Amino acid sequence: MSDTEHSTATQPTGGADSASTAHRVGVLVGASLMSVSLGAYELVPASVTPLIQDSLGVGQSAAGLVVGVMFGTAVVASLPVGVLLDRTDSRRTVAVGIGLLLVGGAWGWQAATDGAYWPLLASRVLGGIAYVVTWNAGIDIVGRSFSGPNQATAVSTFTASGPVGFALGQALGPVVAGVWGWPAVFPVFAVCSLPGLALFLATSRGLGRAAATPTPTWADLRGVVTDRRVLLVGALGFLGYALYLFVNSWAPSYLTQQLDLSLALGGALTALFPAVGVLSRVTGGLLSDRLFGGRRTPVVLGSFVVATPIVAGFTGLQRIPVIVAALLVSGFAIQLCLGLVFAYVRELVAPEVAATAVAFLTSVGLAGAFLAPIAAGALIELVGYPITFGLAGGLGLVGVVLALYAPEP
Repeated sequence: MSDTEHSTATQPTGGADSASTAHRVGVLVGASLMSVSLGAYELVPASVTPLIQDSLGVGQSAAGLVVGVMFGTAVVASLPVGVLLDRTDSRRTVAVGIGLLLVGGAWGWQAATDGAYWPLLASRVLGGIAYVVTWNAGIDIVGRSFSGPNQATAVSTFTASGPVGFALGQALGPVVAGVWGWPAVFPVFAVCSLPGLALFLATSRGLGRAAATPTPTWADLRGVVTDRRVLLVGALGFLGYALYLFVNSWAPSYLTQQLDLSLALGGALTALFPAVGVLSRVTGGLLSDRLFGGRRTPVVLGSFVVATPIVAGFTGLQRIPVIVAALLVSGFAIQLCLGLVFAYVRELVAPEVAATAVAFLTSVGLAGAFLAPIAAGALIELVGYPITFGLAGGLGLVGVVLALYAPEP
């Protein structure tokens, strides 16, 4: 039953409307709480990397893989998960995803306690699968709940849970490690997802799959990943996430190695770039829904237009106040589109294959996040920071061109 049908089928009382609104808000809050926990679980090993190295006797690359393997897993698993969501009840699949997360958290704790590196890595692969299940299903059901003039705002608000989770993982990981030992970071942040799951299940009844929605055929699903419009939005997602992770990964090194800032100051300044995304991602949806009357391309175009020259010219900045302003403005600009594109892509396809479209975008976006820091590192060694940042600006310019040709839903 659609939102419109639901509102006409109920009695025209304030109580009924309030209950409907309360349930939609509950779905959004519950899904966001789960996503915050998953984001913290995903990034928390980065906050205890020295402890991982000392305890397991591994180098920096092997320790970094404990974080990176979840991104790699998500790239591979996202599209099959989306196909599954379009052929099953995605509401129940969320519960399965959190169950996998709990198993992965417990397995990770046991492996880390035993000093077993490869089982620990395998537990993180399981966590990566849990992540894409919950993320894709969350976007699907939040989008289903808020279909209409508030959809982009709701979906963008949900995606803002990502940077919140990253920040909490970075801040609280050392605290958890100090109290219970570093292996405890895996089960603690997995268990934190349970309150969100409880709220989500209580408020999302009937939203997993509408009874009248036909099960998509394999031809329908193939049509999603060959649709030119979906591919175009996927390319925009790839470029946006590539720029986002490029700056996150290499701005601290540039500030410390080239400008002689302390590691603490360089990290603190760079933290402004993702932190502003909590506000930016919500703003992207609001601007699209309210200022542009549901049009998506003006916000996406503006995102790349503002961020591109700042990223390209970042190495020309020398004064700390100017660097702070550049990180805040570019971080705000590029993240305007990172939440919006998920609402955008699902509107380009039929409702019965919307989860597949979201999963495709998740996969290509995370591929950009996974590949950009690696490619940038190789380029920095070869040609230095200024040319590498300039080439990153070139990616932003490609985003400008693609956004000019992107279709409206």
